[in-house]
Amino acid sequence: MGGLLAVGADLSPARILNAYRRGIFPWGTVERQPLWYSPDPRMVLFPEEFRLADSLRKTLRARRYQVRFDNDFAAVISACAAVPRRGQDGTWISPDMMDAYIRLHELGWAHSVEVYAEGELTGGLYGLGIGRMFYGESMFSRRSNASKIAFAHLVHHLLADDFGMIDCQMRTEHLASLGGREIPRGDFLGRLLQLIGPDRRRGRWTADGLDVHW
Repeated sequence: MGGLLAVGADLSPARILNAYRRGIFPWGTVERQPLWYSPDPRMVLFPEEFRLADSLRKTLRARRYQVRFDNDFAAVISACAAVPRRGQDGTWISPDMMDAYIRLHELGWAHSVEVYAEGELTGGLYGLGIGRMFYGESMFSRRSNASKIAFAHLVHHLLADDFGMIDCQMRTEHLASLGGREIPRGDFLGRLLQLIGPDRRRGRWTADGLDVHW
């Protein structure tokens, strides 16, 4: 992935949050030293542009699953690190990365969306919420469409809470199929400045009471 800016420093909550507010994120390590990126162009998804395919709509309407927010963040990030992905050898989510994001979750910045079927965690995603900005980090599926179900519920939550943009970091066909698109880094940074403050959404998220009509 292009856009490498720096190598090193720590993964303290303050440093990570400061980086995200400037359009920079850690992605992988070399000898336990974080790699910091800000790619150009930047893959984003505007919540109102989310593309809900007919097949996914049918799956959502069937409601053969349960969705929870911030119920088991540690399990989600562990699954994102462990579940194999096509064309990917290993994972960038190191133990140090896990510890850093779990700490951010404990502080109310990092959030997870979990999809359960018959009591089993079958898919999910995690990322950070700062102001009206959501930074997507990773997702996983153990059953067909499980990560898409999580993403659809995330978008519904973000729309209801007036979030303006989801940072998807780099292009994938999966994200493009959901409505994601690339924009120049300058445009991304300009929008970011309008969305990141004030931090009025810090704290645990919940799916309770969400009346979702697909």
